Parts: sequence; C-alpha cells; structure tokens
Amino acid sequence: MKTSSVFVSLIALVLLSFVRPDKEFRIFQFPQNQVPRIDGDFSDWSIVPESYTIGIDELKNTAHGEGKAQDPKDFDLKVKVAWVKDLNRLYFYVDAYDDFWDFSDSALQQDIFEIVVDGDNSGGPFITQANWNFINRAKNQPFFNGKGTQAQNYHIFTPVSNKDWALAWGNFPWIKEFPYANSACRYNFKQGESGRLQMEFYITPFDYASFNGPDKSTESVLKENELIGISWAMLDFDGKKCEAFMNLSHDLRMINNASYLCAFRLMPLEKALVKPIEANWKCIVDSKDQRIIRFYDNSVGEITKWHWEFGDGKTSEEQNPVHEYKGSNAWTVILTIEGPAGKSIRSKVWEVVTE
Repeated sequence: MKTSSVFVSLIALVLLSFVRPDKEFRIFQFPQNQVPRIDGDFSDWSIVPESYTIGIDELKNTAHGEGKAQDPKDFDLKVKVAWVKDLNRLYFYVDAYDDFWDFSDSALQQDIFEIVVDGDNSGGPFITQANWNFINRAKNQPFFNGKGTQAQNYHIFTPVSNKDWALAWGNFPWIKEFPYANSACRYNFKQGESGRLQMEFYITPFDYASFNGPDKSTESVLKENELIGISWAMLDFDGKKCEAFMNLSHDLRMINNASYLCAFRLMPLEKALVKPIEANWKCIVDSKDQRIIRFYDNSVGEITKWHWEFGDGKTSEEQNPVHEYKGSNAWTVILTIEGPAGKSIRSKVWEVVTE
C-alpha cells in the first residue's frame, strides 16, 4: 500500500471516532499579534474567511420539532470558531436571527446556545441520568455528582438578562468565569421581538476540570493540525415553549456524551497571514554544570541558510546547534536566516545565562 493511501486510511479511521465521520469542520487560527478582544466590536473577526462559517444548514432538529427542516425566516444561525497558537482557548463568533427572542425566564426556559467541547477528544459520557435525581441525591453531595470533568457543556443565554452569561453543567462553575471564559453580546430587540444577535466569547477546554478549582485541574493543550471534539445546539424558545432543538451532531446524545461530538481541526495560519520569512528560536539547558545549551530554530518560511552568533565569539551554520559556553555570563544570541524571500534576524538579549 502506498504511503498516501495509508495516510488517507488513518485520517478516515480517526474521523470514524466522531459522530459525523464524513464531515470535518475547521477552527481558524488568529495570529498571536491579533488576538480577538471580547468587547462586542466583532471587527476582529473580519479576517476570518467565510469558508469557516458554519450555518444553520449544518444543524438538524433532534428534539422539539425532530426531523423538521429549519426555516431561516424563523431562526437563522452562523458560527465561526477560532484559536490562537499557545493559548488554550477556543473563540466563538455567533450571528443569529430569531423571529421571537425569548429571554425573560430567570432559569433555563429561554433561547440557549448550548456548546460541548472535548479538548483531548477522549470521548465517553460526562453527564449521566443520575445527575437528574434531585430527590434522592444526598444534600451534601457535590452539585451534579461531580460529572462533566473530562468534557464541558455550557448553556449560553442568548441574550443574557439579569443572570450570569452561561450555565456550566457540573460541579465546577468557575470554568465560565474570567480568565477561563469571557463573553460580549450586541442586540437591539426586546423580549418577544424579532431581530439580530451578535455574540463573541471564549472558553478554556479542560482534560480534567475539578470541583476544587483550576489548581487541581488540567487544561487541554491545543496543538496545530490536531482534531478535537465540539458540537453545539440551539434551543429556540417561543413563549416559554421550546419549538426546536437544532444541533450540529445530528444526535441528541451530544449533550451528555462526548463520543457524539463533531471533528474540528485546529488549523494553521492562513497563507495570507504568514510572513514569507521570519527568524525565531528557542533554547533549553542541556547541562547546567557544563554550560551546554541546545538551540532550536523556530523560524517561519522557506529557509536555506542559518547563522548563529552565540555572544561569546563563536558561531554555527547548523539549523539546531548545541553550544558549550566556557564562562559565566548573560549572553545575547543572534540567529540570521536566509531564503528565497530574503533575510530575517532575531536576537534575544540576555536570554541565555550560564553560571
């Protein structure tokens, strides 16, 4: 079997672990110097191509109107998902229209954007039917019996009125608080009216979210080109009646079982946002006593030449050199790279220190 065939087969095998194996959605990568602000402006999202938009046509009614085709004149929804490399956050932009916005209820009987995320794609149930046993549950038992620790379910109120912006299912409500989440919304309609709602928010996915707080929890580490599990649903209430439950998974079990989420890929930067050549590097101490430092090229672009100046008069033309310093100092190290697009230089002042 050819290598390309093996690669395609592996991709197909991975996608089979998601509820819609024929579908892969994309997560746009914002440049690190253009992190979107959660301020209700939304202009940050203008650089996201329309090809990243996930529309109402991708959703299916699985309860309260099951099987009924969604009429965009009744409710319409467009969503974009994004991330920033080295920030373990997922950013969302929601643009919705409803012919009847219902948000006067102080609890859950209102229009809700429900989202589930499984940052390490571990799958499995994270909310069980036991969570609903309010009568028999011991009073000193943690809220919802500690469920939802390996995947997270948020009920996001659209719009929010006189309450927190979201409900985080489980016994770790801190995940919806800053700095682990933040939101902003803009609209000009009143209860019961029609209109357009725009919302942006970010959440932090966790491999393990603890009742004891973030210090006892493990954030999901988001890495370029990897697949994670996400799905969302829109609960459309009209006059305290939920007339539609539209969800991306096409399976109601998405709300409590992470094995029924969709495949989302953490995309690299779009080519238009990548500099043709840019020098960068990092280093680690290989031996503190012997003053041996390993340097790693972390540059961007097509590179044909590397030139390192270690600050002690020594140089190297290797891409990832190892250098032994003879004395104690704080060194300024300079990397110069060259390629078809030209030359780029990156110096870091006193970042390398030997004793």
